[in-house]
Amino acid sequence: MARLSADTPFLHADCEITDSTFGAYVEIGKGSRIAHSSLGDYSYCDRYADIANARIGKFSNIAAFSRIGATDHPLHTAACHHFLYRSHDYWDDASPDDAFFAQRTSRVAHIGHDTWIGAGAMVKPEVTLGHGAVVAAGAVVTKDVDPYTIVAGTPARSLRPRQPREIADRLIALAWWNWPHEALRMAMDDFRSLEAEAFLERYGG
Repeated sequence: MARLSADTPFLHADCEITDSTFGAYVEIGKGSRIAHSSLGDYSYCDRYADIANARIGKFSNIAAFSRIGATDHPLHTAACHHFLYRSHDYWDDASPDDAFFAQRTSRVAHIGHDTWIGAGAMVKPEVTLGHGAVVAAGAVVTKDVDPYTIVAGTPARSLRPRQPREIADRLIALAWWNWPHEALRMAMDDFRSLEAEAFLERYGG
């Protein structure tokens, strides 16, 4: 029997989930923290991923210890410590800074379909990874990444295309990530064995 389900996300032990939604066949690795985010169908994160304020597409591969939408501290004030906005944790008569939290939550990171974020990588708030993009392990992504581009380094810079532009455009147009579950199963052997261009020729992309 298949381990993953269209109806219920597979949550490993010790996950912290806050105000988040999950598509079909989603898996959340042990100890991961997901807040104010959504993960599309078939996307998963491995152990101890930390995801906040993110919209993640379908078939996203998020490796262990990665961080998406890493939250910021205020730098324009006299202090940057969270006693400024988590004040109620320190004083009985203080309230949290709701405006600060609202502003933080509004800074959404967008992760495209069929993306891969390597182990220990970080994607900053308000960054967009295009469909098919790959982030190398340990990279810190501070700017948008074009579709089907591999980035690496701190800060992350373009390393090389994952696919040539023409092939990338055709894959985006084919949008196989929107295929029904049964169609994906029928095409499994071709997904496994064919190069991208041959796959496109067979499936009309």
